[in-house]
Amino acid sequence: MEILDYLEHTGGVARSAQLLNAGYSRRDLGRLAGLGATQPRRGVFVLPGCDEGLAAAIRHNGRLTCASAAGHYGLWLRKVPERLHLACNHGHGKGFIRHRTVRFDGHPGLPVAAVEDVALHALGCLPPPSSTALATSAIRLHGVPLELLKDQLRADRSGTALRVLRELDLRAESIVEVDAQHLFRSNSIEYEAQVFLPCIGRVDFLLAGFLIVEIDGFAFHSKRGDMLKDRDRNNTSTVRGFAVLRYMPEQIWFNPERVLAEIRAVLAAGPRFPTQ
Repeated sequence: MEILDYLEHTGGVARSAQLLNAGYSRRDLGRLAGLGATQPRRGVFVLPGCDEGLAAAIRHNGRLTCASAAGHYGLWLRKVPERLHLACNHGHGKGFIRHRTVRFDGHPGLPVAAVEDVALHALGCLPPPSSTALATSAIRLHGVPLELLKDQLRADRSGTALRVLRELDLRAESIVEVDAQHLFRSNSIEYEAQVFLPCIGRVDFLLAGFLIVEIDGFAFHSKRGDMLKDRDRNNTSTVRGFAVLRYMPEQIWFNPERVLAEIRAVLAAGPRFPTQ
């Protein structure tokens, strides 16, 4: 691989030590200026349009972590933070949120903390449901063991993070389902998640044994066949005595008061006839 291709592969920024360890010579490094790279400081090579977060991590001799690293691992995070989150084992630098405790080896090619550290930092830093969504996706998408997170937090005596960890419901299959779970819990609405109902199939949430709550994703009804299948599910649910409420992600995120009001109204009215 050409050195320029390698530098692009690392997000457009790398230290000279990383390039040398990758097998490139100092002569190769000397060619980078002619290929469009600049050196904002000695030992750091940057391409135009490089990832600003990665560049900041290199500049501060740290690694992206917590919310700032979520995108590099495809973790569930709705809002990108305004300030960078960096894992640094020093006290230098300012303008970013510092995470000092690093437990695992970081990403092999990028200045990004290990996904385990990213989840641990989020649990102790971000408010729910952001923290629970990020940690849930680390477990579901990257196989981070739940017990590993618990053990690390016990050893660290991180009471707040442990309390957040106890709220994790790994049945959630998307960020909006995590947010819906948080909405229900924080408003004392009991629910069952990912419930299989005979003749209907699996539903996102079942409340009070008769109210089905479904969260429709962004690709909902992208095909006519899916629309017909979904209509059949809704009709079967009604015939068998279930009430059904459906919500788009935007409704859970931006109009939770209406969601809660509708759910409470249906629960207060009770089932029209026994479910079958």
